[in-house]
Amino acid sequence: MIEFRNVHLRFGRKEVLRDISITIPDGKVTAILGPSGSGKSTILKLMLGLLKPTSGDVIIDGVSLLALGEEELFPIRRKMGMVFQGNALFDSLTVAENMGFFLRENLKLPEEEIRKHIEDQIHFAGLEGIESQLPSSLSGGMRKRLAIGRALIFGPSMVLLDEPTVGLDPIGAKKILDLIRSLKEQRGLGAVMITHLINDVFSIADRVLILYRGSIIFDDIPGAMRNSSHKFIQSFLENPEEG
Repeated sequence: MIEFRNVHLRFGRKEVLRDISITIPDGKVTAILGPSGSGKSTILKLMLGLLKPTSGDVIIDGVSLLALGEEELFPIRRKMGMVFQGNALFDSLTVAENMGFFLRENLKLPEEEIRKHIEDQIHFAGLEGIESQLPSSLSGGMRKRLAIGRALIFGPSMVLLDEPTVGLDPIGAKKILDLIRSLKEQRGLGAVMITHLINDVFSIADRVLILYRGSIIFDDIPGAMRNSSHKFIQSFLENPEEG
């Protein structure tokens, strides 16, 4: 479970987040929706301990991140698989090498065990038969599925996804959303999905948080957005592509 307690974040004189208090449960898909530049991706960085709040607290499974150093953060980060918007794949490594890179770098496991982990995630991501290809030879959707499979390599309980369908065609986007849905339904994992695409929210989210001008203005099931009187939410529903 991820908790933000009265989190404020400033960069110099600019206030990025204002009094954010949220609880994100395990086993559910939580979408964080908002316009570009609203601070959505900043929330992911706080969850990973890559940023510290100016005030307030970020708590993962009962452990505050505020006083933890890099070595102490590693076991916390292992609980959360991160899928970056740009995928952050290694261009010179094959699909299989990308999938197993962090295992080989961070854990002293027998090679046989590493190969088994890689095979499991290759299968889950639907990338069988292309293990020896480089990322440059893959479609955008395949690269995203590789990034999701790699995020699962440590066996996290929560997966964080930054704009997972941006730039994909409708078929590729649907495959990614189906894969995210299967994280919950097949593996019992939770997911936090940062997005500005409202159709993605209605497709797979159990709950949506709406971030606007640094504050959470909505926290409910997606369907309840239609009952909101907030002008931004109504505008967003009427013009979803403007997010």
